[in-house]
Amino acid sequence: MGRILAIDYGTRRTGIAVTDQGQIIASPLETVLTHELMLYLEAYFAKEKVETMVVGRPRKLDNTDSESMKPIQFFVQAFKKRFTQIQVEWMDERFTSKLAMDAMVTGGMKKSERRKKGQIDKVSAAIILQSYLELKNNRGR
Repeated sequence: MGRILAIDYGTRRTGIAVTDQGQIIASPLETVLTHELMLYLEAYFAKEKVETMVVGRPRKLDNTDSESMKPIQFFVQAFKKRFTQIQVEWMDERFTSKLAMDAMVTGGMKKSERRKKGQIDKVSAAIILQSYLELKNNRGR
């Protein structure tokens, strides 16, 4: 069984989270510059077996896609062409940045750490991944 990887795609930075090999626990992995994302993923896939990538889908409150979907869709199309063996799933990412900030505060992360660019991105990716895992497990019941 391979890992599941999730991304919180941004125009400048992309947060990445990953499961353990048993696909039970979602953990923040890294924040990378978006223009380096494909190279980062290629290197990661060379050393770790990943079977699914979950992509955060930005949606408005009325359940329609937000304006930021266009670059994400472009990335996903390129990803599918390059990594044909990895399944791509979508997960609603509404409110993940707020949830990530709350989790960092509750977890006791110092304000100076929370201000570092990228912290919120990889925690948001972990929240997207955890939501996906919960949905997947509930479907299986």
